[in-house]
Amino acid sequence: MSHNSAAITTGPASWPDVERLFGVRGEPSRCWCRWFALTGQDWKTTPPDERKEQLKAKFDDGPEPGVLAFRGGEAVGWCAVEPRQCYPRIERSKVLKTAGAGAHEGTGVWSVSCFVVSPGHRRSGVAAALLEAAVGHAFAHGAEIVEGYPVDPSLRPKAGPADLYQGTVKLFEAAGFFTVSTAVPGRAVMRLRR
Repeated sequence: MSHNSAAITTGPASWPDVERLFGVRGEPSRCWCRWFALTGQDWKTTPPDERKEQLKAKFDDGPEPGVLAFRGGEAVGWCAVEPRQCYPRIERSKVLKTAGAGAHEGTGVWSVSCFVVSPGHRRSGVAAALLEAAVGHAFAHGAEIVEGYPVDPSLRPKAGPADLYQGTVKLFEAAGFFTVSTAVPGRAVMRLRR
């Protein structure tokens, strides 16, 4: 049974809801949104339960590291958003390195790094609501620029759900983001200024 007609509400994430949404099966329960926070060897040597503790710790010392979307009181989506320096893998990425000066100017850059939407709620407006909430959350905590790294499925036709966790270009365009770089084919760096 689908609850997709129910209204979507959003807000800063709370740890118990994130823990419930990520669950015990599937990619989120292994990654705990630490892929962009850990690089190379660190990622390999950090087991899932430690990644989980690292994400949980983020809730203790500062603004929440993401936002949630709810339907009928149940968390159905998560979007990670933090200051870009929290994500060394993004800062060292080819997508950003080839983006040129446009992606390196400006202080107070926050990154929208990942979307998780419950399988029964995909293609029903959850990602758009999450992105809007993520932007609001970043600006509320001092961001000057919110940045995303979405995929353009028209240029990457083989991109499956696992590749779309960074969102799509259309999604970011609809939220008012502009493209700073498409130096890596099928991948964009997009920005929204306060």
